[in-house]
Amino acid sequence: MQHQRTPEKKRTLLGCSLGLAILALLFVPAYCAAFYTAPESVRLTQQEQAYVRENKKVTLCVDPDWVPFEQINAGGRHAGIAADLLELVAERTGLEFELVPTRDWNESLTFSKSGRCKVLSFLNQTTERSEWLIFTAPLFSDPNVFITREEHPFIADPASLEHESIVFPVGTAMEELVRERYPNLLIKHAASEDIAMDMVSNRQASMTLRSLIVAAYTIRKHGLFNLKIAGQLPMYMNHLRIGVSKNEVVLRNILNKGVLSVTAQERGRAVNQHVSINVQSAVDPRWMFCGGAVLGLIALLWGYWTYRLRRLNAALLRISSTDMLTGIANRLKLSGDLENAMARARKFKTPLCVVLLDVDNFKNVNDTHGHLVGDMVLKDLSSVTSAALRSGDLIGRWGGEEFLALLPGVAAGEAAQIAERLRVNICEHVFVNGLRCTVSMGVAEMHRDDTQDSLTHRADQALYKAKRSGKNRVACG
Repeated sequence: MQHQRTPEKKRTLLGCSLGLAILALLFVPAYCAAFYTAPESVRLTQQEQAYVRENKKVTLCVDPDWVPFEQINAGGRHAGIAADLLELVAERTGLEFELVPTRDWNESLTFSKSGRCKVLSFLNQTTERSEWLIFTAPLFSDPNVFITREEHPFIADPASLEHESIVFPVGTAMEELVRERYPNLLIKHAASEDIAMDMVSNRQASMTLRSLIVAAYTIRKHGLFNLKIAGQLPMYMNHLRIGVSKNEVVLRNILNKGVLSVTAQERGRAVNQHVSINVQSAVDPRWMFCGGAVLGLIALLWGYWTYRLRRLNAALLRISSTDMLTGIANRLKLSGDLENAMARARKFKTPLCVVLLDVDNFKNVNDTHGHLVGDMVLKDLSSVTSAALRSGDLIGRWGGEEFLALLPGVAAGEAAQIAERLRVNICEHVFVNGLRCTVSMGVAEMHRDDTQDSLTHRADQALYKAKRSGKNRVACG
């Protein structure tokens, strides 16, 4: 669909970096870090090396029209953020991706099911897809955000909205999630994502829900500057992974090593390559010949847009780093904090532990008392947890009813003691409606060769050990 720029849109072009400022806040600081050197290859086992020698080319299906994440361009090549990141994975593993052209994403899924392509490039892991695919660690993570008109207030809690509508393209997973968790919102449908954005722009719907990066890109591309990012969907991130045919376990393991070698800096470069950050000027050159009064007016307009953009940037920074439900760090912010904490621990040769906490039988709380009560329990739990930790410790929402605590300068023994005190505090706390809750925890200490994923994986394994041992306990990994 083509979008014509109206005089009103032209007048607002000074603010065209609105959506893209989000990307700068999320990614530019990461890849500007000094003294970074990317790994040239990953260490493969003998079995994996043999696989690469015998199966160097791997058939790949992609979404041919999901800009800026990926597309099949006019030259028939895979292009976009996913393509750049997959190129890094290929370089470091020795594999070569052989693109299998498809008409649309549904055909890519069909080809994957039938075995015509071994790999799908960039997708969320779901129960349905797990029937024929196995997945790597996330290659890229991106939050879902609410898009509204400029005058709409910030959305801190979607459950508090009244008499508002939200529009989705037909058949999205997000529609099912919103329908279940936020029955207060009236759901409308659109034939495509672009039409959904137009419906919000033209006041035919109060909001829509999009990937953060796709939203920023679309706002810029189509000149929809009467729209803004108004909030983040609590408890849901797009964790985009490589999907591999279920019988290709060795291939998945090779690709997973390549994925884990990709750094935050490299992801930032890929984003900035395809979603450029620039400010276009809407000033006609003839204004150069106008008098001082016109120049003064331009200065006032520029000051207004600068003030407005600063306010938006401050709100977007809060969105990008804060869990909207509990008010503590979200997974994206916590991942950056963990990377920094691990770097400091290596530099100063000090210990670092992580504690993964999960509420026992939380589904029963939601099923018995409703999701709103469940949300109140999670809010209260975050307060109890934050109060029990030391001043230098960090706590954030890892996802759902899981929380992750970072304990710098603490070895495994002391971390287990801290976790045990926290477990007792939570067990004795009276939550909303007189509810009592228990938690299980997994503790893991950082090893010299750990990555974020390997460290949190050990904590996750310890957590499951605590669950299997009867819940309401602490286990070390």
